[in-house]
Amino acid sequence: MPTPAPAFHSLTPTDLTPAQWHPFMVGAVAPRPVAFASTVDAEGRVNLSPYSFFNAFSSNPPILVFSPANRVRDNSQKHTLQNVREVPEVVINICDYALVEQMSLASTEYEKGVNEFTKAGLTELASERVRPPRVAEAPAAFECVVEQIIELGENNGAGNLIICRVVRAHFRHDVLLPNATGIDPFKLDAVARLGGDWYCRASGASLFEVPKPNRHIGIGIDQLPPHIRNSDVLTGNELGRLANIERDALPAAAALNNFRTEPMVAYILSKYADDAAARKQHLVQLSKQFLAEGRLLEAWMTLLLTE
Repeated sequence: MPTPAPAFHSLTPTDLTPAQWHPFMVGAVAPRPVAFASTVDAEGRVNLSPYSFFNAFSSNPPILVFSPANRVRDNSQKHTLQNVREVPEVVINICDYALVEQMSLASTEYEKGVNEFTKAGLTELASERVRPPRVAEAPAAFECVVEQIIELGENNGAGNLIICRVVRAHFRHDVLLPNATGIDPFKLDAVARLGGDWYCRASGASLFEVPKPNRHIGIGIDQLPPHIRNSDVLTGNELGRLANIERDALPAAAALNNFRTEPMVAYILSKYADDAAARKQHLVQLSKQFLAEGRLLEAWMTLLLTE
């Protein structure tokens, strides 16, 4: 019996006020990384402010983009936007969990000329290629020149895309992988923005790996055996993991026969030899356990025994 379609609350943005629409968009498009942007104005006065309309868009050339949107409340523009028009340079500092409260404090709408480094108790560290300072406490910082500013509108909430090219980057030693080959996500302890006052923390059990399909050509869910593909117990994630296997990596008949002697499998096959439904149920549950442990071939062979 097909699964009933879920119910949806559908909206047209233009039917709502900006204040009504905003929480739906930022609540659903989440989590969003935070650009903790430091800038200076023409007089050299420093500003520091966080923006969650932010991400990386190119590695060669190295491009980061963030968007100080016009305030929904009164359509005024942020000091960061004013500053990069005067001095087209910015440092994008990455915020970790240890900085999240100070980062949030820096979002306070202080008057122009007030230095949020001072208000948030953060340390200015001179940049090497651009005029704005970087945050000494940040685990990573990208010194950037502003390539382009794209105004997306003139109304309340309209974004202003600041396209930044990285000219120098700094990564704290303690967040690097061995031999400085990249960033260790467990050590970075990154945070990201959700809707309202909510954030999330990328650490501990919330971090997980998903093998990239571009390393090989998986068979796809459509090529799973029907009794697996149409399972009412396996989740979409589990089917996706099973389908991310190359055809020539599927277990051969000889391996499947040998697998019958695996202790847990042998126990299930013996105990439920006369109860096909119970045997299938327990084998599927065992396959789910194997998948959770990253043991893809064992999961495959367990499921093949349910046919």
